[in-house]
Amino acid sequence: MTTATVAKPKAQQPVKGGRRLSLPVLLLVIAGILVLTSVVRMISGANGITSTGQMSTALRLAVPIGLAGLGGLWSERSGVVNIGLEGMMILGTWFGAWAGYQWGPWTGVAFGVVGGALGAVLHAVATITFNVNHIVSGVALNILALGATRYLSKFTFDDLPQGSSKQSPPIDSLGTFDIPGLSGAMDTLNQKHWFLVSDLAGLIGGLVTDLSPLTVVAVALVPLSWWVLWRTAFGLRLRSCGENPVAAESLGVNVYRYKYLAVIISGGFAGLGGAFLSIVASNVYLDGQTAGRGYIGLAAMIFGNWMPGGLALGAGLFGYTDSLNLRGGTTNVHALILLLAILLVFGAVYLAWRKKYVPAVITAVVSALMFLWYVDTNEVPKQLVSATPYLVTLLVLSLSAQHLRMPKADGLPYRKGQGK
Repeated sequence: MTTATVAKPKAQQPVKGGRRLSLPVLLLVIAGILVLTSVVRMISGANGITSTGQMSTALRLAVPIGLAGLGGLWSERSGVVNIGLEGMMILGTWFGAWAGYQWGPWTGVAFGVVGGALGAVLHAVATITFNVNHIVSGVALNILALGATRYLSKFTFDDLPQGSSKQSPPIDSLGTFDIPGLSGAMDTLNQKHWFLVSDLAGLIGGLVTDLSPLTVVAVALVPLSWWVLWRTAFGLRLRSCGENPVAAESLGVNVYRYKYLAVIISGGFAGLGGAFLSIVASNVYLDGQTAGRGYIGLAAMIFGNWMPGGLALGAGLFGYTDSLNLRGGTTNVHALILLLAILLVFGAVYLAWRKKYVPAVITAVVSALMFLWYVDTNEVPKQLVSATPYLVTLLVLSLSAQHLRMPKADGLPYRKGQGK
């Protein structure tokens, strides 16, 4: 008998009423949404919704969300719910800024990872060793991290030039770069405002323009995590701890060790996301800088069905909506109302085809109201633009809830030898 036994289909039962999308179908859905977005851009005249600058900003804002979500993925695949991602990100922002100001940005990045990992150790000791409720431990860690960083800032940044109790001095930049040739070509195509071609050019251009080296590292961590968790013996054992720790233990897996490693790695990723905020996104530490991104990262992980690829799509979606705050928000969000109305029409047709007539009618009514809202207004209030990332988070989670499958033992208490 081998550790592969714990990954039998029995532990991977499909969710009733839902199906996992295959890669070709997923790519077709993404292509369809891109076509609809192009149509909406041409109707509304809101060229900013697919501009190179918009996409570049979205990528930069998606990175810390994606890193937090990736941290949640590692932790929850081992069976430990990590609500403390926000606190680990907070520690990453402070440690990254403190070390980055003194010894340079790359040292700050390393210290940010360490700061997040220290918070993860506290969460791991509470939940794994002492079986504290995972939610209670995570919330307590978030509060502790917020209070600790505010206290430390008074003694570290307050007396420094351009620093205060709520802000660090400026940190040296890691620098940015473009992909030679490709970046300029995509920007030129994007400014032509051609149907679909310019929109696709804006998307690609945003991925190859004004890149930070840390952005490249963060993006590379997504396929690397997939390979480690799904293509190595280490990953199989770690995931078995989140599916059936008793069976894993019976096969010789040290469940405590794998859970500890997963949670500490989780904290390191969240801390890296925090360091990205303080070193790359704004080059200073600010009190309240994470602004709930740890929670949104957790939502991106759930939206992605505890898979790295889906997580990356969720982070990109939330990063895009967050970027609307910075670039033509009121006009762009107004155009997205039309896009949402069209998507709801397709949703109503799909539900009717599945003979779910009541949800289909409700969806159609909501779509009609969205159309009326779009036609009756020229832009949306600024308050709605600020709330858009959080509204999208709630909407996406509510629509995808029936198709999710969390690890079976996620959040459940475990004691060594309990299966005997």
